[in-house]
Amino acid sequence: MTRKLSLTVDGKNVVVNLHKGDLPASVTFNGPIAVDSETMGLSLVRDPLCVVQLSDGGGEAHLVQLDRASYDAPNLKRVLSDQTTLKLFHFARFDVAMFMRDLSVICAPIYCTKIASRLVRTYTDRHGLKDLVKEVLGRDLSKEQQSSDWGAPELSDAQIAYAASDVLHLHALKEKLDAMLAREGRTEIAQACFDFLPTRAALDLAGWEEVDIFAHS
Repeated sequence: MTRKLSLTVDGKNVVVNLHKGDLPASVTFNGPIAVDSETMGLSLVRDPLCVVQLSDGGGEAHLVQLDRASYDAPNLKRVLSDQTTLKLFHFARFDVAMFMRDLSVICAPIYCTKIASRLVRTYTDRHGLKDLVKEVLGRDLSKEQQSSDWGAPELSDAQIAYAASDVLHLHALKEKLDAMLAREGRTEIAQACFDFLPTRAALDLAGWEEVDIFAHS
């Protein structure tokens, strides 16, 4: 069952498709896929994965409201684990850990706009998606629904619009951040960080979330 919602983003009409249980087999993506997730909280021990959002930067976004009793979503898992398609995230560390824990997939290859931002926007400590989109793209994001009930049986239009908005700007952010990384000579170290993210997520899940294993003490 698919529910559709139409949004206007930067003057462009975007159709948001909400799917229950899994991504339909007929859905295809072109190029890198922006990915995000919504959970019941930020604890990797306590809080379940509820919704996964995807967009290839075109005129559609796809949201999958997962069946938390089984997490049986083979089409979604295939997309997330496809080694030939780049996945774009903001704070990939958390999402990748959630996918590893609840969907049993290793999501790669990865690009993380938060890591890229930290590597090049060293003049600020404001690296959240809202601040990044505002400065780099000159656009305002609403975070009003961020703390809403993502485990509800039926999502509101406001929740659907919010969830979609988090993946509709990542392609444009990557383009801007790539230019900044190249300018500062930090492209290679950024790529090394991206490549390490599945291992970082595995460490988080194994209990080293708050421990810096590289530290001297």
